[in-house]
Amino acid sequence: VSCGINLSVNGRLFVHGKKAGISIGDNVVIHSVATVNPTSGFNHTYLRTEGDGMIVIGNNVGISHANIISYSSVTIEDNVLIGSGTKIWDTDFHPVDYVERVQNDAPGTTRPIVIHEGAFIGACSIILKGVTIGKHSVVGAGSVVRKDIPDNEIWAGNPARFIRNVCG
Repeated sequence: VSCGINLSVNGRLFVHGKKAGISIGDNVVIHSVATVNPTSGFNHTYLRTEGDGMIVIGNNVGISHANIISYSSVTIEDNVLIGSGTKIWDTDFHPVDYVERVQNDAPGTTRPIVIHEGAFIGACSIILKGVTIGKHSVVGAGSVVRKDIPDNEIWAGNPARFIRNVCG
């Protein structure tokens, strides 16, 4: 793990990884204790890479009680806010095909995730493999994001769908 200056971690941050690793930028705030955010339940923030996976967190990012797992890559650009209980996974964890699943310990399909500058991910959202979230976009709480979100749009729901533009 490499960290920039002024990393602030409230509570116990859980980190696991090999090879490529985890990079955290400057002025990042990570909440990982129930007393800091009443919406957290008893979740902690958990960053994990497997194989060649990597997690890159930009500058001025706020993460609250999130679960970020990478077998490929997860990139979180500058000034992003990630709400409590959010899950960001660039993998299916297991093959979808039954025969592959019982005969193979491979992670299934993996595809990179990119969350662009200034995006806001609402609490308890799930960001799935291969998704790009546009600059300054907002994901409503509890959403399941399975396809790309353009810049400056608000999306919400399961599956997430376009609600409106950020500026009305």
